[in-house]
Amino acid sequence: MPMVEGQPLRILHATRAPVGGIIRHILDLANGQADRGHHVGIIADSLTGGERADQALAEIAPRMKLGVHRVAIRREPNPLDFVTWAQFTRLARRLKPDVLHGHGAKAGAFLRMRGASKDAIRVYTPHGGSLHYPLSTVKGQLYSRLERALMNNTELFLFESAFARDTYQRMIGTPTALVRTVFNGVTAGEFDPVTKADDATDVAYVGEFRHIKGADLLIDAVARLRADGRPVTLTLGGDGEEMEHLKAQVARLGLGEAVRFLGHVKARYGFSKGQLLVVPSRGDSMPYVVIEAAAAGIPMIAANVGGIPEIFGPDHSDALFAPGIAGAMADAIEGALEDAEATAARARSLRERIFLHFSQKAMVEGVLAGYRDAFANR
Repeated sequence: MPMVEGQPLRILHATRAPVGGIIRHILDLANGQADRGHHVGIIADSLTGGERADQALAEIAPRMKLGVHRVAIRREPNPLDFVTWAQFTRLARRLKPDVLHGHGAKAGAFLRMRGASKDAIRVYTPHGGSLHYPLSTVKGQLYSRLERALMNNTELFLFESAFARDTYQRMIGTPTALVRTVFNGVTAGEFDPVTKADDATDVAYVGEFRHIKGADLLIDAVARLRADGRPVTLTLGGDGEEMEHLKAQVARLGLGEAVRFLGHVKARYGFSKGQLLVVPSRGDSMPYVVIEAAAAGIPMIAANVGGIPEIFGPDHSDALFAPGIAGAMADAIEGALEDAEATAARARSLRERIFLHFSQKAMVEGVLAGYRDAFANR
């Protein structure tokens, strides 16, 4: 029986996206579980991620006793999903995991389409995923029905924020299975301070260029500030599907000299390139970039959306602005830059909160405790 003292678990993580916050979460979790003697494996999409994903997965592969496996996992529903599901099934049959842990809607579905087993538990962490689609849309209706159909094929739901948990229960329903909330966590080295670059701009953004991340709103906010006579400069660190759209927006607004694009960069390098980090998301669950920046003591403001307020806590709510409104973001940027001393003091205080509540150690132990409770619950 798994979870006996001293007996390692066989844990298989699966995700579609091999880049971004989800894979960061899985790599940290898998490393922590391997450190504790468990036998861990990863399944990730082979169609996306490029060299970045290849490198990250190659680095962790030697520690994964159940291996690293790349499978074609398409983002949207596709007739070839049946082929992918068959590959998942073969891998699970061969690797004989005690824990099948799906991350995100697509991988979570493939792992939970298996029937119940007396030997294994099925675990699901949505990471936002299908929960970002409103029920008023066709996709939202489709995904919510699929989620509801799979709800009873799950022994443990692990949410990374109370926001994600509450959203799931509002949109899908209340599971009869075990539900746990375990915050994302960062490693000890991420609490080291970041030295500001000599060419740091006033404001920095670090993340993916996707509509939900709101980089276009940040560009609009900078344009408003400059139109009002505040010569704010911006560095954008990241890449993604909206890259060309954002460059066209900068050109259209005449911001060429005020905005620079760095391409994809390590988060801490991106943090060094601005006096103030802005997180302009339209929607988010528990973004790693906010936790990483807070751990490093980076002066920061963020949209009051999703699980972000849970990171800041009640004592730092003045760092949050209304989401989806460029004017509100512009006002928050202006206020933070004008009172740099108060902004820096808030960053120091927030760093202490992250140290207490958002460590990798706490995340790994919380997830393993969830597994243990799920086995006991059966």
